[in-house]
Amino acid sequence: MTEFHFAGIGTLINVVGIFIGGLIGLFGGKFLTAKIQKTLQDACALAVIFLGVDGALKNLDTMLLIASLIGGGLIGEIIDIDGKFERFGIWLRNRSGNDGDTKFVDAFVTASLTVCIGAMAVIGAINDRLLNDATILIAKAALDSIIILVMTASLGKGCIFSCVSVGIFQGAITFCAGFLEPFMTEIALANLSSIGKILIFAVGVNLLLPSKKISVANFLPALIIACLWR
Repeated sequence: MTEFHFAGIGTLINVVGIFIGGLIGLFGGKFLTAKIQKTLQDACALAVIFLGVDGALKNLDTMLLIASLIGGGLIGEIIDIDGKFERFGIWLRNRSGNDGDTKFVDAFVTASLTVCIGAMAVIGAINDRLLNDATILIAKAALDSIIILVMTASLGKGCIFSCVSVGIFQGAITFCAGFLEPFMTEIALANLSSIGKILIFAVGVNLLLPSKKISVANFLPALIIACLWR
């Protein structure tokens, strides 16, 4: 790391990486046929699914799985996180002058969940604030830029605006890092990683089978339960 550092620089790099990747995907996608875009969407779905499967079930406590998903799903359903995500997506679509883009909201929600869920976002944001170390978020920025590039080429410009979600989510964690650090034990991080990958798997299923959509956003409280599980 260089000597220059300020809390949040990792998230800023992540936001810029997603934005640039999305722009490349947007303009590159215009030169792709509908068939190629469909193939890219399927490829992206499979990649996200296996990204979620990888390590998700290693040493996973069955009771943790049940408690996190059922408890988190109930909390998310009551709060209606999915609905709030969609309303925020509609607001962004209207504010950005994309009212006529019927795929905007689905693209925004899908991309946002893909790049926000996971241990890298949480650990990276905490390290950025407490250790002056943004390396995890810089690595995440490189991965996210490629993922969003492909997603934007197949799903549309709504994916680019997932950079807003990342900025808000990781920025909030960086801001609250001092409070969150005591809870981020090795067990908590392992649980977070396992449940997070299951939710990422669900995002991949939504991409592959849109007619069987899972309201993944409503399961986000499962990540909190996973961190608190002992």
